[in-house]
Amino acid sequence: MSAAPSVPRGLRVFTASVLTAPEASRANALHAGAWWLWALGLAVAASRTTNPLLLGLLVGVAGYVVAARRTDAPWARSYGAFVKLGLFVVALRVVFSLLLGSPLPGTHALFTLPEVPLPDWARGIRIGGRVTAEQLVFALYDGAELATLLICVGAANALANPARLLKSLPGALYEVGVAVVVAMTFAPNMVADVARLRTARRLRGRPTGGVRAVLQIGLPVLEGALERSIAVAASMDARGYGRTAQVPAAVRRTTNVLTLGGLLGVCAGSYGLLAAEGAGYGLPLLGAGLLAAVAGLRLGGRRTVRTRYRPDRWGARAWLVAGSGVAVAVLMIRASAYAPEALRPGVVPLEAPELPLWPAVSVLVGLIPAFVAPVPSPLERNT
Repeated sequence: MSAAPSVPRGLRVFTASVLTAPEASRANALHAGAWWLWALGLAVAASRTTNPLLLGLLVGVAGYVVAARRTDAPWARSYGAFVKLGLFVVALRVVFSLLLGSPLPGTHALFTLPEVPLPDWARGIRIGGRVTAEQLVFALYDGAELATLLICVGAANALANPARLLKSLPGALYEVGVAVVVAMTFAPNMVADVARLRTARRLRGRPTGGVRAVLQIGLPVLEGALERSIAVAASMDARGYGRTAQVPAAVRRTTNVLTLGGLLGVCAGSYGLLAAEGAGYGLPLLGAGLLAAVAGLRLGGRRTVRTRYRPDRWGARAWLVAGSGVAVAVLMIRASAYAPEALRPGVVPLEAPELPLWPAVSVLVGLIPAFVAPVPSPLERNT
């Protein structure tokens, strides 16, 4: 009997180092862009189905990864807000369906609302009337799809450090990135200030509810926000923010054409991927748009004369995290071609949704970051 072939020692060491998640540090910090690619892959997968079982599985995958790899920073606490926003979207979609009706023909009547008579020019629109089970289920499916998209975006906000994401942006997008990061971190910091002030008032025996308490808390919160804005402006001025280099006019025009054309291609390609019948042209157009946009941003970066201190590296773990999200999106797009009925269960006639095997396995690929991404250290969890 022949002996089993041995695995080279170097390959064993590399595999163990990649598959064993270490404690996060500055040296092995995961690139923020990898989290966004992973989350966008889950969002694309959610856009290909209205099956509530698959959508719930996507939400569960995103929630598990967030629970396993997020820190306790203010921006990392936004996932719960996105979940609540998703539930609000589902409820709002159902309410609009009940009030404005639905074009779906339904046979299972649940109840009848008082109908408001409308003029002839509003023919085809109704307010109130008969509510059917098919109409209600269709609204739930539609709202759950949009809610899952929001929750996937919330997962990226909870996992990707906005400051590190800003450091990784191309030089041409630095000014826009600063504005986006400030906007993303303002609300979480304000929420943290409110919680801190409420805790301080509670320890001093003062009320934390009522109009008077809100007014007394609001002034310190606004004062703190103003102080942070002044500190940010002073630090940006000290670092030479806004200083640009001179580039030829031909380079500027070429940059504008490539960037604008690339972004239009990305938008059209993204629409093709999200649409039900656009997967054929969406992927090539998205690829061409990305190449043009990257070239334009590369040329536009010549105007920025800044340097990066300890830039985040795109290592093997970042490839695994980003690749898992891309794999989920590709597999779900493929599944929409061979199992469209399973991904979009019928409403007329009304039928119970089933959990398809291979699309469910495809969604579970999104759990890879929970095992390969660096584990936040206790110090990082409290920063």
